[in-house]
Amino acid sequence: MAQEKQYPMTKEGKEKIEQELEYLKTVKRKEVVERIKIARDFGDLSENSEYDSAKDEQAFVEGRIALLETMIRNAVIIEGDEANSDTVTLGKSVTFIELPDGEEETYTIVGSAEADPFEGRISNDSPIAKSLLGKKIGDEVTVQTPGGEMYVKIVAVK
Repeated sequence: MAQEKQYPMTKEGKEKIEQELEYLKTVKRKEVVERIKIARDFGDLSENSEYDSAKDEQAFVEGRIALLETMIRNAVIIEGDEANSDTVTLGKSVTFIELPDGEEETYTIVGSAEADPFEGRISNDSPIAKSLLGKKIGDEVTVQTPGGEMYVKIVAVK
């Protein structure tokens, strides 16, 4: 049997996923079942868009529940390594400047399960994170992005 994918995440990220799972199981599932019951009362199911929509939503909710359960079951909790406080690792925030004269940007490197670029949390699978992992404060790094190469200098790691 093939080994299941591991999902690196912070303790807070795992708690957030557990909360979403609980909501989907206790609230959303019941709402969707109720929508299906109401849609059935409209008659002929072959031409019932409300029924089709509710069934699609049910499939999405059940799929999301299955994914979240797998993520929780295979979660690997990451914690910042205080011994190497100047090295970029999973779970740490890194501040860098795009060279030659870009502005400062800060991201926290997290597992793909809890990545949210708009919140400053990038996946360890992203091109930027892959390039920065293992580097230290002061290092100049070449980042391969879909839009071409980008050069950055690491100025802080927390």
